[in-house]
Amino acid sequence: MPRYVDGFVLPVPKKNVGAYRRLAQKAGKIWREHGALEYHECVADDVKTGKVTSFPQSVKLKRGETVVFASIESTPK
Repeated sequence: MPRYVDGFVLPVPKKNVGAYRRLAQKAGKIWREHGALEYHECVADDVKTGKVTSFPQSVKLKRGETVVFASIESTPK
């Protein structure tokens, strides 16, 4: 069975990570209600800025922020 993966990367202020996690739990439940097979949220702990490209560079990470990567896996309808 083929699967699709949608992903996104975004900056989140470190002081708001708890609020983001609460929101992500609600969003994950909604994604699953609408057919998602899997939903993952990953909060960066120790991600270094790359020389050519990296998650911190992709979101223009600012001081006091961390990077979040989320993915939603589903099947075609």
